[in-house]
Parts: sequence; C-alpha cells; structure tokens
Amino acid sequence: MRIQVLGMGCPNCFALAQHTRAALSTLGIEAEVEKVEDPRAIMAMGVMTTPALVVDGKVRVSGRVPSSKELAELLAP
Repeated sequence: MRIQVLGMGCPNCFALAQHTRAALSTLGIEAEVEKVEDPRAIMAMGVMTTPALVVDGKVRVSGRVPSSKELAELLAP
C-alpha cells in the first residue's frame, strides 16, 4: 500500500499524516506514509485543496482532516 499525504506543511497537513499513521497502527497495516509538499506534484495529482490523502494513486480525501474512524475505514483492507 502506498500512502501519500499532500500539503505544504500546514498544521492540518501534519495532523492528517499523524492520524493516518495512527490508523495504520491500529489496523496493524505496515505502509510508508510519504509527505508530498511540492505544489506542482500536488496539482499533477488533480488536488486543488490540501490536505489530501492519496492511497495507491487514488485521491481519497481532499481539503479536510478526516476522523480517525473514517481514516481506519478508508485504509482497511
């Protein structure tokens, strides 16, 4: 599983990364969480509002920080 957190370094971007790691830990899933801060790379993925969460190349969340429960549901196999 490839997970990318898109954002330029705002508090919400960091919160999304932390919540994502916590959800992965709760689910017992090993995955690398990559932080993408390059605006060109973010726009190339079709994201106009950050923070955003990309799982295996698909944008799953954009413009908000989902709850831990929602993240667990998004990341569950």
